[in-house]
Amino acid sequence: MTSITPPPTRSFSLGKLAYWVVHKPKGILKTYLERDPIRRWWDEQARQEMESTAASLPPLPVFATQLPTHVHFLTGKKYWYQTCFCAYSLIQQAQVGISFVIHDDGSLTPEHCAVFRQLFPGVHIILAPEAEARLDQYLPAGRYPSLRSRYRSLALMRKLMDIHPGQRGWRLFLDSDMLFFRRPEFLLNWLSEPTIACHMVDVVESYGYTKALMSRLCEAPIPASVNTGILGIQSESIDWDRVELWCQGLLDAAGTHYYQEQALTAMILATQSCIPVSAQDYLVKPDEVEAQSPKAVLHHYVATSKPWYYHYGWRHVLATTQGH
Repeated sequence: MTSITPPPTRSFSLGKLAYWVVHKPKGILKTYLERDPIRRWWDEQARQEMESTAASLPPLPVFATQLPTHVHFLTGKKYWYQTCFCAYSLIQQAQVGISFVIHDDGSLTPEHCAVFRQLFPGVHIILAPEAEARLDQYLPAGRYPSLRSRYRSLALMRKLMDIHPGQRGWRLFLDSDMLFFRRPEFLLNWLSEPTIACHMVDVVESYGYTKALMSRLCEAPIPASVNTGILGIQSESIDWDRVELWCQGLLDAAGTHYYQEQALTAMILATQSCIPVSAQDYLVKPDEVEAQSPKAVLHHYVATSKPWYYHYGWRHVLATTQGH
């Protein structure tokens, strides 16, 4: 068994100081300059309209064919409507039955759960207390202190740690802020008969740590530009003892980072066979022209593409539903 020692306690981090003194203010200024207050107010009106529409989407058809592999989402009160639109658009374009598992980030209400059950009959909802009880069983804090610490402080760690520990079989995870506009042949084939891990391709490589450090820790070349907006992986292929050591190693060498979950996922994929999905078909950060008239199979609306999500993306899904 791998021997694991707790990470040293830190009271100060140059990385954290640099983030709050330099990078955070620069990010706020950049956002302000790119979207002035009037445009941001307009974006918020469109976002609110999307949210208010989600609960009233018409029922989806019931399909005879049911794919064997489940699709998983992590969501909460800030993202539930995005999850609805993503899952809805997937079935809309796939035209087959797909089973969903919704993982609560700790903020879902009974009203949100009722909407999920109304839109997606048979959906399985795993609330946060159940997920944490499973973690206590399979990744106890005494044996996995770094992972459990990051789980508490970085919500994105739930994308790995709520879904896979103690489980067997293949699982496909999707971020909520994505929409499908064409039949996703690759993902449907994967869901029908998964044999190899798959991941989305980022528009800019975002690990938060150097690939040299990551590669040294996991003793394997790191795959390029892993984006965990799409992640298909076999749960039992994850060696959590090794992931704990990697997590601790990253913290020791470079401190915490917002993208640590993505870095750890890339390190997991580095130790097994994996395939990237087409970056052209499954597009991260579409521009406004593409958002207005989608050519890709899927859009992942990150960073500065969020306004196009709220103004155009979900309306395409609604128009398809209404038969236009």
